[in-house]
Amino acid sequence: MFLRQLSYLIALDQHRHFSRAAQACGVSQPALSSAIRQLENELGITIINRNRRFFGLTEEGQRVLIWARKTLADLDSLRQEAAFAQDIAGGSISIGVMPQGVPVVPVLLEHFRNAVPALQVDVTVYPNAEILHQLREHRIQLGLMYLDQVPKGGPFQVQRLYAERYVLIASASIPLPAKLVCGWEDAADLPLGLLSRNMHSRQVVDACFAQAGVTPRVMLETNVLELLHAEILSGKVAGIMPVSALPERVGFMAALQVRRLDPSPTPEVGLLRLNQANSTALQARLWHVSTSLQLDDIYTV
Repeated sequence: MFLRQLSYLIALDQHRHFSRAAQACGVSQPALSSAIRQLENELGITIINRNRRFFGLTEEGQRVLIWARKTLADLDSLRQEAAFAQDIAGGSISIGVMPQGVPVVPVLLEHFRNAVPALQVDVTVYPNAEILHQLREHRIQLGLMYLDQVPKGGPFQVQRLYAERYVLIASASIPLPAKLVCGWEDAADLPLGLLSRNMHSRQVVDACFAQAGVTPRVMLETNVLELLHAEILSGKVAGIMPVSALPERVGFMAALQVRRLDPSPTPEVGLLRLNQANSTALQARLWHVSTSLQLDDIYTV
């Protein structure tokens, strides 16, 4: 069994097409197909449902795929460990981030790069559930998400970073109550732009409206934080979002009114990783950095 056979299998599952998988691997389609058949012969099982086209993996093939991903992830960790031992200033890490956690990433990376100056980072935005899946599949090494969405007793280690605080924001063209602390009843009367209903942050907001016994005037729903920022800044809608998701880091906060909401929910956000004994020196270093971070003072008003 050769490592390239495992990489071909992973590519085939990703592209769901023999030709595209072969192109991604830089080999001919016959060479890729032959390598997969050789892997099936060596293991004595059928991995691919096929005729002339790819019809997915068999049940046995799915188990081999999980094993292949873990094997190649372990090999990558070994290579990175060796390189890191030679050059402690570098290395690479993949991070999955929930959408409303994107503004937190620059703060996180600043601390990481202080510890590892030549760090290379791949950041991808996923829903909370997908972050858990990507970690289990060894496609990312760290996740930034709501900690109450991490299953109890699962294979994850967590590190709390901060608790969210929710605020009402609007441009000067939308009149807000003069008081600095508003109730959810005040917010419900405004034309609102909110994150999409399938996002955990929105579900927290909806629960607060329900508890207050009011129905909000929702004029815009989106899973794109930048669009929500733009509509709020233009005066089309007011918004409710965590302090960590405000557009402060792009210099727009001076143009916005901000009111604290009472009561304000405080779901906790943090980093998580797979709980495994064979973490690389780089991963261990970055995790140690995260244990010293307390960001509550940054994300409060």
